[in-house]
Amino acid sequence: MDKTALLSFDIETGQRVIDALEAAGRAPDVALWAVLPEYEDWRLVIASKHLNPRSTQDGYGAINAATRKANIPFLSKPTIFLRGMDEPFIQELERIFGETADTYGMRLGGQTFGNQYVEDAFVYRIR
Repeated sequence: MDKTALLSFDIETGQRVIDALEAAGRAPDVALWAVLPEYEDWRLVIASKHLNPRSTQDGYGAINAATRKANIPFLSKPTIFLRGMDEPFIQELERIFGETADTYGMRLGGQTFGNQYVEDAFVYRIR
């Protein structure tokens, strides 16, 4: 199946989510749009030292609270894939790109990072 295109609207909405998390004191260390083989569409991948993907309240609940406070409509909110900072996928991204001065707009794809194959990606930040 062909994947959908990532549009400028998606990139702007993803940035609004990142800004909302920063305002809530839960800034992402890794944030990127990615097409992963287990899904048929783009996912906003978020990893943060300030979010716990293993806790309903401190993970997606905190994201939902931040996006509500930032007035991001529920139907406009992207599909978010919250990952832990200790996961091989995130650690490998940090190892390779963590010292890069500016990762915004980098395109990744067709390669494996840690334990995750990435078909395509648009990076906001990796630090």
